[in-house]
Amino acid sequence: MDAKKSQKEIFIESEGDQYYLRNKNPVAGLSAVQKRLLDEVIDSERDFEDKSVLEIGCGRGTLLKHLMESGFRVSGVDPSTLAVKEAKGFGVDARVGTADQLPFDDDSFGVVVFGFCLYLCDRKDLFKIAAEADRVLKEDGCIIILDFYHSGYSENDYHHWVGLKSYKMDYTRLFTWHPHITLMKHRIGSHQDFSRTDLRDDWIAISVLKKGV
Repeated sequence: MDAKKSQKEIFIESEGDQYYLRNKNPVAGLSAVQKRLLDEVIDSERDFEDKSVLEIGCGRGTLLKHLMESGFRVSGVDPSTLAVKEAKGFGVDARVGTADQLPFDDDSFGVVVFGFCLYLCDRKDLFKIAAEADRVLKEDGCIIILDFYHSGYSENDYHHWVGLKSYKMDYTRLFTWHPHITLMKHRIGSHQDFSRTDLRDDWIAISVLKKGV
């Protein structure tokens, strides 16, 4: 890896598009984990009176497309130009960008979703990422985090680019220190389909946090 470039810069320049191409499904359907997220959190969550949603790490926009068809006003951010182009084709307000500098106004959304992106973000940007999510989230809004989970901290080589890293931790800790943000729901399962597993390396978490409680 070029020592002068951050992971964010590399994903914006090229790896974001490569990630999109590697993971693109010919059928623009929801993954098993996305379906579980919808079933367990979004479709059943009655607190989402404000149906304006921002997904950070939106990819090609399949989750947002489903939400839009269910009556939500949706926007997304992703470092991949190709993914954003496809999301726009679904009618999603998608923009190229990263979690540490969101191209949206203050208090714009009732729900902010981190869609499997935090594990690849530069560690030095985590404070900025938390601050940006809080900035664009309305009072009484919700933060949903879908990401790899570790009760402590794990750093691993990113297989697709020498020098890049992936990180596992409890990402709710970016927010739960704040007295006005409360963890409402936190569930752990397999990264394949969110089924129960004792293999800790396979763990992901779906978490819901409420602002203003």
